[in-house]
Amino acid sequence: MTRTSKLVLWDIDRTLLYVGGIDRRVYQEAFRAVVGREATKLPAKGTGVTMPVAVRELLTANDVSETEVERFADLIVDQLPDLLEAHRDDLVRHGEVMPGAAEALAAVRRAPDLIPTVVTGNLRRNAEIKLSALSLIEYVDVPLGGYASDSAHRPNLVGIAQSRVAELHGSLFDSSNTVIIGDSLQDVATGLEGGAKVIGVTSGTTSARQLADAGAHMVIPDLRDSESLLSLIRLVSSQ
Repeated sequence: MTRTSKLVLWDIDRTLLYVGGIDRRVYQEAFRAVVGREATKLPAKGTGVTMPVAVRELLTANDVSETEVERFADLIVDQLPDLLEAHRDDLVRHGEVMPGAAEALAAVRRAPDLIPTVVTGNLRRNAEIKLSALSLIEYVDVPLGGYASDSAHRPNLVGIAQSRVAELHGSLFDSSNTVIIGDSLQDVATGLEGGAKVIGVTSGTTSARQLADAGAHMVIPDLRDSESLLSLIRLVSSQ
């Protein structure tokens, strides 16, 4: 890597891929197995919160007592990867790669000055399952990323990824050379609090105005223009 290398942190859900209702089905199955009844209220879609936070919201919304939330939450989180793996065929058949995502990932991967990994609200194993099921995993350095299995507080994941990359490459990574690409307000907050510039993508449930108002440094409609994206990554990281 060059001395001017940039760290590119990809969000996953609704930025690179979309798995429809599969995640919500997995939450339902885990809730049923642990709590012993059906969940009638599910986590909101497209918020970008980490899985441990979503699980606690799920338990509270479905009237689980405060004294049981933490114990049940840990049990549910432990089950999520295996339950998602059981739906791998569904991910392959029904999951969607977002427009331009594969080409954009490949372009970033080829760039000699860019280091691509992920920062995501998914647990690491869940992230690996989704990326591999949709043939995207080869484009990111998975071990260098930041995951909900590292911390439930998403902004912490930026520093975790930066430390992992720094240890491998021997260079310091901070807000001057780190860029998050994501679709949600959580992605923006993660970058601003965690120490990264943010390129917002309006491929999820959040509008361009909302992303910009939240503090995204640039906002794009999708990932179809790979060359423009490479230029934006370099521009934003130098601001």
